[in-house]
Amino acid sequence: METKNIKAFGTEAAEAPLQTLDIKRRTVQAHDVEIEILYCGICHSDLHSARNEWHGTIYPIVPGHEIVGRIVKVGDHVKNFKVGELAGVGCMVDSCRECEHCKSDLEQFCDEGSILTFNSPDAHLGGQTFGGYSESIVVDENYVLHISDKLDLAGVAPLLCAGITTYSPLKHWKVGPGQKVGIVGIGGLGHMGIKLAKAMGAHVVVFTTSLSKTEDAKRLGADEVVLSSDPEQMAQHARSLHFILDCVSAEHSIDSYLNLLKVDGNLVLVGAPMEPLPVTSFSLILGRRSFAGSMIGGIAETQEMLDFCAEHNIIADIELIGVNDVNDAYERLLKGDIKYRFVIDMASLKN
Repeated sequence: METKNIKAFGTEAAEAPLQTLDIKRRTVQAHDVEIEILYCGICHSDLHSARNEWHGTIYPIVPGHEIVGRIVKVGDHVKNFKVGELAGVGCMVDSCRECEHCKSDLEQFCDEGSILTFNSPDAHLGGQTFGGYSESIVVDENYVLHISDKLDLAGVAPLLCAGITTYSPLKHWKVGPGQKVGIVGIGGLGHMGIKLAKAMGAHVVVFTTSLSKTEDAKRLGADEVVLSSDPEQMAQHARSLHFILDCVSAEHSIDSYLNLLKVDGNLVLVGAPMEPLPVTSFSLILGRRSFAGSMIGGIAETQEMLDFCAEHNIIADIELIGVNDVNDAYERLLKGDIKYRFVIDMASLKN
């Protein structure tokens, strides 16, 4: 298969900073779409992967799965995309397409394992897939998304991961008007959860360990803000919530939130703590409550989320940076020094 060299930003070792690299992309095949990348969000998983904190990284690695750009070329058999249109790529670029999950628009649960946008086996060129910290990307049209021109494109980029990660469970558990919904944590995921749950018509209660985030939570759409370290404030919400979206990736008490659920309430974890989270049986069985997990959505649901956000004027709160600021951004991520998502202006890579 023919290839071409493009410029990217990645690293060749866990301990090394990210820097400019040359990588190969396949030339456009019959069902492919080539996208010039305009913006790429930075997800915390980019940092984990670049530094091999999940112990599966193959180097060199080019992170990035929150991609927004413009189509510059399409294959002869592409039906749904045209040159010049805006397009996005999220966390997946392929899957087996044959298992029950792929056939049910749940490619994220592919039995063979979905092909991730970076650090996954590349069936076309061999080696590993390279992500969105790059000039361009070539993706099968079935895994490309339509992007509205109504919203700020830089703010749209994080929707491809943070947006769908929070939208999918809210939609699956049928969050809507008349429900009281808790959002635990105000970060890259949590701030999107607040916006989406509010747009779905729910009464939104935000739980935070930081009193200083109260006003920001209300700006994002929260109806109430609870200091989770205050037992009295927590007790006021006992058995009152229909649904809780837990966006915290650090160790924390699940029981204290389960006890806030009504009978048949659901707590869904989208954060990814590294350590196990203990749960007391009585926190579940006394209220017939459920404790579940969720990840990204499938391609169809991701498109649905993008359309919903365009309709409701929802984008992520971002800080736009140049590619040479990525290493500093990673350090700031570790400190939580961002409201609430870094996005790389990929024009800076060309310069």
